[in-house]
Amino acid sequence: MANSNFIVENILTGKSVPFGPKGQPSAIGKIPVSGKLEITSLGFADDEQADPRHHGGPEKALHHYARDHYQAWLDQCPDINPNSLNVGGFGENISTTGLQEQDVCIGDIFKLGTATVQISQGRQPCWKLNVRFSYPKMAAAVQKSGRTGWYYRVLDEGSVQQGDLLTLIERPNPEWTLARIQKILYVDTLNKRDLQALALLKELAENWHVLVQKRLSRLEVEDWSRRLETPD
Repeated sequence: MANSNFIVENILTGKSVPFGPKGQPSAIGKIPVSGKLEITSLGFADDEQADPRHHGGPEKALHHYARDHYQAWLDQCPDINPNSLNVGGFGENISTTGLQEQDVCIGDIFKLGTATVQISQGRQPCWKLNVRFSYPKMAAAVQKSGRTGWYYRVLDEGSVQQGDLLTLIERPNPEWTLARIQKILYVDTLNKRDLQALALLKELAENWHVLVQKRLSRLEVEDWSRRLETPD
């Protein structure tokens, strides 16, 4: 990666509201905020996650989504309401330009304002994106595209504000880009050699370790339908 410094163009938070066909709570709608935000081990102090089983926690403390991707979605999915394709639409907490899934590796350590964060896993898109964008195949499209965004764990708490730098300070696994891992998980799904190598990646989030181990032990791909298809 030629550039190791990126401007934090937006920091975003959201509150839980009724969402989806059954009014399940969700805080996927994030909006840009100004001023300095404290970063704890669970993310921004003012942010909410409505479903702690699948969102939030130490391994998903902050979600980063590339601003670059929004134009790609506008170009490729004309059926999506363009008014919904604004920064924060994917539930991200951090927005930058010039840093995408092929540019980051699992285990990358960044200075974020005064905090230190580490990439732990990519996002696994779920049906809430279908509702968010009024497009029933959005979650599947995000997974297929690889434009998922990623999560950070917080190594050192601190604070950040719009305009601060996100600076890469350590890369322990330069061969393990997020794009490569997504190919293993969603394209070349039963490549035993790659799965075994991925299972040894100690910086990978625990829930992804579990996923990889299950796939290796069963030699079958887990059912994605409950995650990708909007419930009735």
